[in-house]
Amino acid sequence: MLKIENVTKNYENFSLNCTLEVKKGQITGLIGQNGAGKSTTFKAILGLISMDGGTIRLLGKDIKDFSAADREDIGVVLSDSGFSGYLTINDILPVLKNLYKDFDASFFMKQVQKFQLPLTKKIKEFSTGMKAKLKVLVAISHNAKVLILDEPTSGLDVIARDDILEMLREFMEKDEERAILISSHISSDLETLCDDLYMIHEGSVILHEDTDVLLSDYALLKVNDEQFHKLDKQYLLRIKKETYGYSCLTNQKQYYMENYPDIAVDKGTIDEVIMMMIRGGKL
Repeated sequence: MLKIENVTKNYENFSLNCTLEVKKGQITGLIGQNGAGKSTTFKAILGLISMDGGTIRLLGKDIKDFSAADREDIGVVLSDSGFSGYLTINDILPVLKNLYKDFDASFFMKQVQKFQLPLTKKIKEFSTGMKAKLKVLVAISHNAKVLILDEPTSGLDVIARDDILEMLREFMEKDEERAILISSHISSDLETLCDDLYMIHEGSVILHEDTDVLLSDYALLKVNDEQFHKLDKQYLLRIKKETYGYSCLTNQKQYYMENYPDIAVDKGTIDEVIMMMIRGGKL
């Protein structure tokens, strides 16, 4: 559905070099710190910035060859874009009908009613959650095949986030030919939503893993100095010196539980994996 190969973009103080793939029927998450390269990657996919190298193929076609009709197959939410705050939903409805040939006005209006979005209130007067729901709703209302979502749940309370995640799940359930690429700072969203995750740091992908594998096989080993020196280190991805000894990130939790029953083994969350991959050192 989406394949990015060795895409590079060079700025004065930042360089992107990214390779990733989003497969049909899957939701792929892109995680990393602010400034890691997530938004730059999204803008490259959408042709909003020029590339210095590499290729991007979307729906089997080079993005350089995309027509206006091709772009109707993409649903987009960017963190720094949206509708004019002086418009209302009643104002944007005819625009959407004319913009997308497959715009489903009936579905759109049902969702507007479900989420109690006011039709005649100016968007600038919407709450943060209402604005976010409207942006995602527009993205899923024109029969898109791929969604590109940059931080769609940023700054939202738990109820608003759950509403948006439910919209995305329903979008995928309706058609197994669809796919989603999503970035988020909220690890719990990605743990329950994504099939696989890419971690980007300083412009480069440093980890790619199935979400189920990450949550089941990754762990943090908490060991003192003596235990660390006796530890088989072949399955350690990162280590970090602590006051009590060492934290060690592994993707072979079961191996250490079976062979080192006396050490503390904590389940690896996405947040902990991010922290160790960025702050931890290599052997």
